[in-house]
Amino acid sequence: MPEFELLDDRWCFACGRDNPLSLKLEFEKRDGDYITRFTPRKEHQGYVGMTHGGIVATLLDEVMARLVWADGHRALTAEMTMRLRLPARTGEELTVVGRITGEDRRTISCSAEARDSEGRVVAKATARMMKV
Repeated sequence: MPEFELLDDRWCFACGRDNPLSLKLEFEKRDGDYITRFTPRKEHQGYVGMTHGGIVATLLDEVMARLVWADGHRALTAEMTMRLRLPARTGEELTVVGRITGEDRRTISCSAEARDSEGRVVAKATARMMKV
């Protein structure tokens, strides 16, 4: 397998501090979970008043990938499955929680969910992260 160097130049679309278009996500670790909050704006919509599914997917992927990184692993998302359950409304804060569910020699398994301000699950995801 070729070697990869994972570098952070603060321009990540999801969390990059230097990227003016970044979602500027910030994270906290609590009891093994990794948590971020994000309030989608009009520029994040698909249909009127609904957050674009790609933005929701980005939130779910990022919380899982960052957790793996925060736990000291160097890994990339190899596979992710997402299920949208409810529309994520623009202007309403989402709380996104990721957790590690398993690990083997080559991969780390994760899950995540996004909840609206009323605590309803709007989306869930699972992922396999490939160690590099």
